[in-house]
Amino acid sequence: MSETVKIPLNPKYKRIATEEAYAPPEMLQMYRKLYESRTLDDPGFDSLWGFYLMSMAPRPVAIREKLADLDLIRIADMDATGIDHQIIALTSPGVQVFDRATAVALAQDSNDMLHTAVQKHPTRFTGMIAVAPQAPELAAQEIQRCVKLGFKGIIINSHTHGEYLSDKKFWPIFEAAQTLHMPIYLHPNTPPKNMIGPMLEAGLDGAIFGFGVETGLHLLRIITAGVFDRFPALQMVVGHMGEALPYWMYRLDYMHNAGVRAARYESMKPLQKKVSDYLRDNVYFTNSGVAWEPAIKFAQQVIGVDRVMYAMDYPYQYSSQEVIDLDNMDMSDATKKMFYQSVAEKVFKL
Repeated sequence: MSETVKIPLNPKYKRIATEEAYAPPEMLQMYRKLYESRTLDDPGFDSLWGFYLMSMAPRPVAIREKLADLDLIRIADMDATGIDHQIIALTSPGVQVFDRATAVALAQDSNDMLHTAVQKHPTRFTGMIAVAPQAPELAAQEIQRCVKLGFKGIIINSHTHGEYLSDKKFWPIFEAAQTLHMPIYLHPNTPPKNMIGPMLEAGLDGAIFGFGVETGLHLLRIITAGVFDRFPALQMVVGHMGEALPYWMYRLDYMHNAGVRAARYESMKPLQKKVSDYLRDNVYFTNSGVAWEPAIKFAQQVIGVDRVMYAMDYPYQYSSQEVIDLDNMDMSDATKKMFYQSVAEKVFKL
C-alpha cells in the first residue's frame, strides 16, 4: 500500500476516480460485532470482513484506516497519485447486511457523514447515496432527500440477503433514480450463501473472481427482468471492466434469443432490445481494479468511448504505478480525456 512515486496533476485532463470507498467508523464497529456474534449466517460476509477487520497484515490495516477517513489521509493519497476528484460511495456490503430498521437509520447517518465531508472538500469529493433496499419506499425517499443535498449518484452493493433488484418489490428504487436522473452504481458484494461454496473453498470468493461473477449475474438479472424496458432512461454503472459482460455480449444475445424462442424458462420473456443494446444504452463501465490497457480498449471498442471511465478502487487497490500505466496508454489525448474526465462529468453531472 505504500507509495514512493508522487504523480503530478495532468494539464491535459483531470483524473476523476469513480469507484472510491469509505466506511464510517460506526459501521466498521457494527461489522465487527456482527462478525463476532456469528448470527448472520453469511459465509461471504465472514470471509470478507473477517479478514479486513481482524487481520494485522499491512494491507488490511491500511485499508481500515483509509476507509474510515474522509479528510487529510484521503486527500494526501489523492495528491500522491495525481487524482483530482473522487466519487465516493459506502463500501460493500454497506447497510445491506443489516436488518431493515438498522439499515435505514445507518444509511441516513452515513449519507450525512459523507455530505459533511463533501461540503468540506467540494472540489475534491462527490458523494453517492447509500440506501437500504430492505425498505424500497424509504430508499426512494432517501434518494430524494440526498439529491437535495447535492449527491450525484446511488450506490447499491449488489444483493441484499441473497435478493436481487430484478424482483419488482425493489423497483421503487429504479423509479426514483430515473425520475431524479441519478445513476445507480451496482457494486459487488460477496456471493450469497447458496452460491459461494465452491468459490470459498478455493479462495475465489472475493475480488479475484466471486465479486465479478455475482455482480455480472445481478446486472443480467436486471436486464432480463425488463427493468430497462420499464425504465428506459435509467442509467447504471458497473466496475471492473463491466464484470466481464462486454466480453460475453455476442453469446448473451444469441442464447437469450434462443431461450426466449424456446420458452425454456418462465422467467425469460421477450425484451424490446437485445441484451447487448441495454449494455450499450443503459450502462456505463469503469475500469476499477483493472488497470489493463487491452481490456479498456476492448470495452471502448464494443461499448463506446463515451461509456468507459476511470476508477482506482481506493483504498482496496491503491497504486501510483497503475496511474502511470494508464497515463501511458496508446490512445489519443482526446480519448484519454474522455476516459479520465469527460464521461465521469457527464454521468455524475459534475
